[in-house]
Formats: sequence, structure tokens, C-alpha cells
Amino acid sequence: MFLLAAEGGEPHNPIVPIWQELVVGGVAFALLCFVLMKFVFPRMEQTFQARVDAIEGGIKRAEAAQAEANQLLEQYRAQLAEARTDAAKIRDDARADAEGIRADVLAKAREESERIIAAGKEQLAAERATIVRELRAEVGTLAVDLASKIVGESLADEARRKGTVERFLTGLESAGAR
Repeated sequence: MFLLAAEGGEPHNPIVPIWQELVVGGVAFALLCFVLMKFVFPRMEQTFQARVDAIEGGIKRAEAAQAEANQLLEQYRAQLAEARTDAAKIRDDARADAEGIRADVLAKAREESERIIAAGKEQLAAERATIVRELRAEVGTLAVDLASKIVGESLADEARRKGTVERFLTGLESAGAR
């Protein structure tokens, strides 16, 4: 600028720009805007859109994963509740089985005890009958011997002796039963 003024041109006002510079600046600005609008801004828009899609897709995937996790959690809770119910049922069945087995064992033990007691009673009754028979015979013999000594004569008649002893013992039994 000062160069022009020094060369003999018209003095130049520093506030008013030179028109050639305005034209060159306008053309450069238009060219820059064209390049930016044609190449850079669409590329930036694609990048921004891809980023928005990635973020929204990530959010949708996260929501889907959260929904799937919630569904799996509910399934897990349902299976856990079912397993607890099954465990309680198995435990109750085991208790019932144990109680049944216990009752069976007790019943068998009672039956065995009753059988042993019945066999013992039968054996006692048989031994008692044997002892009573032996005692009758011995008491009869002793009674006849004693009576023979008291009376002084022999009571040798067997049939008579047995009848006398039987009457005597029957009399003792009926007197003891009263």
C-alpha cells in the first residue's frame, strides 16, 4: 500500500480495502466454502451419523442385553423356587418314608416280641403240665406209702390207689381255686 503511494499512485485510504483484494478474497472464500460443502461437511456428517448410530445402537443393545438379563434372572428365580419346592417335597417324602420304615420296624418288633412271648407261655404251660403230672404221680406214690404206714396194711391195688389219689388231688385243686 505504501509502496503504491510512493510510486506515484493515488494515496490510499487504509480503511477502504482494495477492490482486487476483495475479489480475490471472495473467490478464495467461495472456493473454500465449495470444497468444505462438497467434501468435508458430508464426510463430517457421515462420521457424526455413524457415531450417533453407534451410540444409539449401543444403547439399544444394552437395553436388549438388560432385558435378556432380566428375563434370565426371572427364569433363574423360577427355577430356584421350583428347586426349593422339589427339595421340600423330597425332604417331606423322605420323612414320610422314614416314618413308614420306623412303623414297619416297630410292628415287626412287636410281632416278634409277641411271638416270643407266646412261645414262652406255651413252653411254660407245657413244662407246668409236665411238672404237675410228675408231681401227681410222686405225690400219689408218697400218699399211698404214707397211708400204708399209717393204716398198717398195703394198698397195693393199683386201680384203687389211682382213684384215691385222683380224688384227693382234685379235692385239693378245687379247694385251692376257691
